[in-house]
Amino acid sequence: MDLSIIIVNYNTNKLIKQTLNSIYKYNHNIDYEVIVVDNNSSDDSVYMIKSEFFQVILIENNANLGFSKANNIGIKRASGKYILLLNSDTVIERDTLEIMYKYMEGNENVGASGCKVILPNGNLDKACKRSFPTPKNALYNALKLDRLYPENKSFGEYDLTYLDEDKTHEVDCLVGAFMMVRREAIEEVGLLDEDFFMYGEDIDWCYRIKKAGWKVIYYPETKIIHHKGGSIKKKRKKIIYEFHRSMYIFYEKHYKNKYSIITRYIVYIGVFTKMLLTFSINAFKNN
Repeated sequence: MDLSIIIVNYNTNKLIKQTLNSIYKYNHNIDYEVIVVDNNSSDDSVYMIKSEFFQVILIENNANLGFSKANNIGIKRASGKYILLLNSDTVIERDTLEIMYKYMEGNENVGASGCKVILPNGNLDKACKRSFPTPKNALYNALKLDRLYPENKSFGEYDLTYLDEDKTHEVDCLVGAFMMVRREAIEEVGLLDEDFFMYGEDIDWCYRIKKAGWKVIYYPETKIIHHKGGSIKKKRKKIIYEFHRSMYIFYEKHYKNKYSIITRYIVYIGVFTKMLLTFSINAFKNN
């Protein structure tokens, strides 16, 4: 098997149908399988997949286990030489799978690669090529200095805004909405860290892959459309909490002993303050 496509689904009936259609409506010159791991959806997702996409290997969880754990379940079931994490709210192009597969085949030192990811409004999903978050670049990003000075390497480091989005670059991390990973890299660094319920697991995985000596590559010779946040729009409080919790987990895991204790607590206070502010803004919008 050349490629195993892992899709985690949670109440994205219409979106995942669109995703699966974008895969199956084309003939692909590679041997691939699609594994959908459903996190106990309460909509008609499971019924729709069973009735309309008989080719799909469907795994039904009896609870919402989160993005990392559900993907790991799919990866354990997969038999492909490469593993593609693909969100249930994405649409691929005709030749996306072949282009990315051929790139990985021709570059044996690449552990993970990602294509160009476009939002429905036509803008780049900046998360598809970025640096590892650090106290400094996270601060610049929070102050939106990257928007004011996108060409500045210091201010634009967080989302690598100074890099040409139409050229291939070695980057720190990709987005879990589309990430093709070499099986040998997974065998070396392990599966996704299940401490991350959602958010941050892709950054952590790329961190471990790069630390092991593999390259992480942004390869914009093909693209996908990402209807961002398709499965989370109704659980805003949970999302805010998990997003900020992932920052804490990542810092504790990789940076705890890298920075001074003063910097460490400034970061934690900053994350907590930002979370409270986001909760407040969200509550105000809902009133």
